Amino acid sequence: MKKIASLIVFIASAISYAQGPSLENDYNAIESKVIEWRHDIHQHPELSNREFKTAEKIAAHLKSLGIEVQTGVAKTGVVGLLKGNSPGKVVALRADIDALPVTERNDLPYKSTVTSEFLGEKVGVMHACGHDTHTAILMGVAEILSKNKDKIKGTVKFIFQPAEEGAPPGEEGGALLMVKEGVLQSPKVDAIFGLHINSATPVGTIRYKSGGSMAAAQRFVIQVKGKQTHGSQPWAGVDPILISAKIIDGLQTIISRESELTNEAAVITVGKITSGVRFNIIPESAEMIGTIRTLDYDMQALISKRMKEMVPALAKAYGGEATIDIQNTTEITYNDPALTAQMVPSLERVAGEGKVEVHKAITGAEDFSYFQKEVPGFYFFLGGMTPGNTEAYPHHTPDFKIDDSGLLLGVKALTEISLDYLNQ
Repeated sequence: MKKIASLIVFIASAISYAQGPSLENDYNAIESKVIEWRHDIHQHPELSNREFKTAEKIAAHLKSLGIEVQTGVAKTGVVGLLKGNSPGKVVALRADIDALPVTERNDLPYKSTVTSEFLGEKVGVMHACGHDTHTAILMGVAEILSKNKDKIKGTVKFIFQPAEEGAPPGEEGGALLMVKEGVLQSPKVDAIFGLHINSATPVGTIRYKSGGSMAAAQRFVIQVKGKQTHGSQPWAGVDPILISAKIIDGLQTIISRESELTNEAAVITVGKITSGVRFNIIPESAEMIGTIRTLDYDMQALISKRMKEMVPALAKAYGGEATIDIQNTTEITYNDPALTAQMVPSLERVAGEGKVEVHKAITGAEDFSYFQKEVPGFYFFLGGMTPGNTEAYPHHTPDFKIDDSGLLLGVKALTEISLDYLNQ
């Protein structure tokens, strides 16, 4: 075993010697560009399936590097193809490019002041999940690899994906649509890599988990029907708001009393409830929209079954009616164990000793999972929290912030694991 371990270290060192010194100048030169791109994209965010200017910026950059470019993929996506000087496998690298309907509250000089329309409402638009950093990082990787085609044994496919946060109602989008349109074909992808910046992980640190890493997500809509009446005479009607409260309370017992949480985590969240028009009228109906997060497909089936049983039963118990519709939005983000084991040494070499950590599975979701259903994939987390910071604002919030000093490690990580994968 010691001989095998020594051989692995020797090979890793040989790869590092062959690639490291010659790429170090490229890394040093690209950092300021990546930060500049990130600031520009952050200042001009665009919502899902509406990333027109972002896509133009990406396509222009890839074309300037001599990379073969395809636009309009899955509506606004951009795909670049870079062939190395030697034949070999095909590796894909993915970055998501869309922003969120969040009004930024930071005081950054490149703060977003963009507004748009979302679900019929005027909203602020913000890169509140770090997709601006993902895009800039992959643009940097593309530039470095395009200058080092002699080191590429095979082909690199750059996938800039729209609508990771979900397409607008009535539209298709995201990774699933990209897969449907054949993004993993022509040429056929052998493996895919991706990363996600994290505001609670210190700069310089990389975290990963083999197997199930992030949860499958489902979206549910509950329609409650009651009977309208005057607010002073509740006995003359059926209160859909009260029924909604009982349903919300009941759904949580599926998690706390029926789900085997020692197996995997699970979550049911109602994120939006709409009902009524006036303080003294008990309305006729209510609507609830929410999400289910699971890390085990058997648990997912149980939770969905019990929700479909419980919702109409609770409504009936209080004199009303209710229906529930559940739709899948992402699968479990599953890191192929063999591929993960193969690539972790590359991350350790790039990040340094003690800087690559194993994390527990999280209930956040990623549609990168749709790529992983088709080909082996590896998805890891990149530190974006300022060293020494004690307060990290969560993703999807107005105060979300990422430290620019973490971006270069992302560039190095994706570059090195791509070259190592193709050349091993």
